[in-house]
Amino acid sequence: MTFPFRPKALASVAVLALAAALAGCSAGSTKTVSEVTGNTTFQSAAVPSSSPDRSTAAPGEVTEDTHFDARDLKWDAAAETTLTLADSGSLAEGANAAAVSVSGGTVRISAAGTYRVSGTLGDGQLVVDAPAKDPVRIILDGAQIASFTGPAILVNEADEVLLHLAQGSSNAVSDAPDYADTGADAPNAAIYSMADLAIAGEGALTVEGNYQDGIASKGGLVLDSGRVTVAAADDGIKGKNYVLVLGGNCTVTAAGDGIGSTNDTDADRGWLHQYAGQLTVSAGDDGLKAQTALSISGGTAVVSDSTEALEAADIHISGGTVDATASDDGLNAAGAASPLGGGGGAEQAGDVHLAISGGSVTVHAEGDGLDSNGDIAISGGQIVVNGPAAGGNGSNDANGDVAVTGGVLAAAGSDSMAQGLGGSSTQGGLQVSLGSAVPAGTAIQVADSAGKLVATFVASKPTGNLVYSAKDIENGRSYTISTGGSAEEAAGLGAGSLDGAVPVATVTAGQYASGLGGGPGGR
Repeated sequence: MTFPFRPKALASVAVLALAAALAGCSAGSTKTVSEVTGNTTFQSAAVPSSSPDRSTAAPGEVTEDTHFDARDLKWDAAAETTLTLADSGSLAEGANAAAVSVSGGTVRISAAGTYRVSGTLGDGQLVVDAPAKDPVRIILDGAQIASFTGPAILVNEADEVLLHLAQGSSNAVSDAPDYADTGADAPNAAIYSMADLAIAGEGALTVEGNYQDGIASKGGLVLDSGRVTVAAADDGIKGKNYVLVLGGNCTVTAAGDGIGSTNDTDADRGWLHQYAGQLTVSAGDDGLKAQTALSISGGTAVVSDSTEALEAADIHISGGTVDATASDDGLNAAGAASPLGGGGGAEQAGDVHLAISGGSVTVHAEGDGLDSNGDIAISGGQIVVNGPAAGGNGSNDANGDVAVTGGVLAAAGSDSMAQGLGGSSTQGGLQVSLGSAVPAGTAIQVADSAGKLVATFVASKPTGNLVYSAKDIENGRSYTISTGGSAEEAAGLGAGSLDGAVPVATVTAGQYASGLGGGPGGR
């Protein structure tokens, strides 16, 4: 299967949308969420098919080919092996009891099958060494495992492993701040798997990664359902080849990256895609990170604290809700870029892309709000950017084109690096310098030449410049920008009134001021 993440010579928004749609998919691999998970209760927005027009995709399509499907969630209860953990001696009973060995605090599973695990290990490990080409299902049903020497759950070998959180159960795992094996390729997470890993069920799991990471898979990682809470000394959740989010509620607090996919050598790997569910991340470094493609097509992703909230070579948001807070860049499509000749530090557009075709996106960034080393393409959705108050960064920053063909964009920030829409934009837009920064919480009103209010924006921080684009903005027409008046929105776009507002500028839509220090595309 081929994942063409790096399309060349993108000449239009349509081609860019096609490239993003193809990221992580191949003909014939399309499945529905219910087919993959057997779960039809959650809502999922339309997601990509092999068609360049994502709006034609049937709701619930999962385009990527992964290890996980509905069969993983079905088993014969009569064939379960019951595993009761205890420091005084763990006990296995049932179909595969002979495949469980106990040595002190180490409990080892050596065959595929379904194991229902409960009880407590105050200092021990649950280890999987099961080379058979069948899954190992571990049903956590009131299990508490702490390890003083390494991972609490360690998968050395298996075809794939499912951690199923039994309905109504509370489970917890933790590791120690120091490991016995600290080699470069040694396990480094409270839950560490050399095989593909999935987490599902209707229970709860708390993970403390005291050494480095919380949950790590050297293969793919699927978050299907359940309530998962992770705290980690380094990265929260990592899937080397991919991270697929199909549902559930996952909360991560990490000193490093929050949730990420780390494979930077295989062109068809290193991706992260959220179709549904709730992700809540507080990270010391990047919030959601993928080496190749990061896609959000449904669910809710909240990054409450990060250096860069979303980062990948290709970022595509086609649905769902994104709320991203960053001390540097908010949405960062990062990749190689080469310096232009003639000095000045300018960069050519790299082969990376940021595309938004649907959903609701809110960004709070101290660096660039929407940042791409290549192009930015907006064809749908509602995007609100509360960019930097200080100079040196802008609400929009692309080394290539900023192409807006649909949706609603309100991007506010400092005046020093303001960048308007690019030449490929077909939707009207305007850019206004407010002269001096208006205080946070001030309503910024946009009215047409007839005095009709067409937009009300409330910034969450001091704002010196606003870029606004929507279908009712007509290039060539004059618009008056006022501050003050009333607004029904605390921060972002909403309804308002011009009563008491003070006009501060008149601008012509379609004219963008590159003299404000704007980068490429500002015109």
